[in-house]
Amino acid sequence: MRSPLRKRIAVTGGAGFLGSHLCERLLRDGHDVLCIDNFFTGGKDNILHLIANPHFELMRHDVTFPLYVEVDEIYNLACPASPVHYQFDPVQTTKTSVHGAINMLGLAKRTKSKIFQASTSEVYGDPKVHPQTEEYWGHVNPIGIRACYDEGKRCAETLFFDYYRQHQLRIKVGRIFNTYGPRMHPNDGRVVSNFIVQALNNEPITLYGDGRQTRSFCYVDDMIDAFVRFMATGDDVTGPINLGNPDEFTIRELAEKVISLTGSKSKIVNKPLPSDDPMQRKPDIAMASKKLGWEPKIKLDQGLTKTVEYFDKLLKNRSAN
Repeated sequence: MRSPLRKRIAVTGGAGFLGSHLCERLLRDGHDVLCIDNFFTGGKDNILHLIANPHFELMRHDVTFPLYVEVDEIYNLACPASPVHYQFDPVQTTKTSVHGAINMLGLAKRTKSKIFQASTSEVYGDPKVHPQTEEYWGHVNPIGIRACYDEGKRCAETLFFDYYRQHQLRIKVGRIFNTYGPRMHPNDGRVVSNFIVQALNNEPITLYGDGRQTRSFCYVDDMIDAFVRFMATGDDVTGPINLGNPDEFTIRELAEKVISLTGSKSKIVNKPLPSDDPMQRKPDIAMASKKLGWEPKIKLDQGLTKTVEYFDKLLKNRSAN
């Protein structure tokens, strides 16, 4: 007989960067985990070490189609999250956010599950408010090349709150700011993985614009802790809540840190800034601190060191094969 403390938890996008770390954490916490992924951007290598665990189950499934399983909680993480991946098939990206939200909310409604939505800081677009608070409605280009992701996630938030108001669903909406760490995709075009791979290969480090645009980087372990704390809150805590590290760095500072940590011979080269790329991004996490008792603990240098070690090993294994 299943322990009353052991929950059945579904993680969509469970073979992805964040999803695989979340599956790992939930298993460690003593739960049964159903990992759902269509492997568009996720990879089996991320979860190979979990396959033998009797409390872990893997299902190949696309969330744009309905799913019929029995669960107690749902973490909806399914969606390509890097510009390279979400712009590859923008229509499918929007479908994943919108149809995926509808299908997972329908599952939560049927099973009376608590459901977490992995939203994003991209709902703020290129913000006119700094740092960004949850009350800010954003400044998004609805017809730009990033809109498939930005507007898809904004629509998903709308659906979550309409299901909350109309069907009394127990929802949790977290707005995730830049997260990094082991198991990031080496070719996802995101700035941390880009810089580390280029530095380890002693290739030129591509800096878009003048490098003065800012980002706030949260290490993956801190982010997963925020997810779990958020899910454990009472039904009155719905969010949206900003989840991220408020320490702000320019992109040039990040490039210089990566070069220093890797001992690379790479030189920084400047390229034109992509369309609709935000100039500033920093979360106000007062609500996360108050409602979740959470704030990130891992500093950028510490997290980058762990991430560099992961990519160094990954690239060496690839060259050996």
